[in-house]
Amino acid sequence: MRIYLDCYPCFLRQALSAARHAGGTESQQFEVLRRVLRLLEALPSGKTPPEIGHQVHRIVREVVGAGDPYAEVKTESTRRALQLYPRLKRLVSESADPLDTAVRLSIAGNIIDFAAADHQPDLWQTVQRMLDIPYAIDRLALLRTRLAEADWILFMADNAGETVFDRLLLEVLPTHVRYAVKGGPVLNDATWADAIAAGVDACAEIVDTGSNAPGTILSLCSEEFRRLFAEAPLVIAKGQANYETLSGVSERVFCLLQVKCPVIASDIGVPVGSAVVHQCGTSGSE
Repeated sequence: MRIYLDCYPCFLRQALSAARHAGGTESQQFEVLRRVLRLLEALPSGKTPPEIGHQVHRIVREVVGAGDPYAEVKTESTRRALQLYPRLKRLVSESADPLDTAVRLSIAGNIIDFAAADHQPDLWQTVQRMLDIPYAIDRLALLRTRLAEADWILFMADNAGETVFDRLLLEVLPTHVRYAVKGGPVLNDATWADAIAAGVDACAEIVDTGSNAPGTILSLCSEEFRRLFAEAPLVIAKGQANYETLSGVSERVFCLLQVKCPVIASDIGVPVGSAVVHQCGTSGSE
């Protein structure tokens, strides 16, 4: 997905938020903003928002020096999600369509996104809404077919805490899953430790991308991960940043997300707040 004009103030908001989460002084926060403004002024064409976001968060680490500015946020998000897990598990086990319910719950967990908003959401309220609304883009029937055909699945994680909601879906998927997390911290994206804390290791093989860039920028991932991605018969990719980086890559990729950004809403062709099961390589509004 290309960069839109509305992405520019979002980069600045993310930079300031990350600098503050990292404990940066006011002068360090100002330096972060000054350097990000210079970056945006010289922005090359053809880049995706996560590619620029990767550079923005590199600036924060260089100026402030924090290894994982969102570590406390991620721990708290996972704790809150785990409190709901038994209740959510019952919803899946008692459902007439466990896969549909688990997909909806996984999408509900996508509300835990500090790239989109700098606050902890009301998780249960979001769960109730995602269970009630129709999919704005509904490729679930095709996803069912592809799941039945695949001998293994590559599942691209998004955020810590959301990992608990993903676990509910991983537990009903019919075949072996490799659950891919970030190779290092960025925003509140899930790393290996976050996936373990959510209990994902009990139902999937955890791998990492070898990259700490938002989304999945394949050129920045490790050779081993790129091989996995190329060989995967089916890829399930969670969240907006994965949509931004993978939407044109392959029809093997299905994006599950909650649309939280007006720019992405416009790009994919649905309203903000929508639940989406989108097959990449097809038009968004199908």
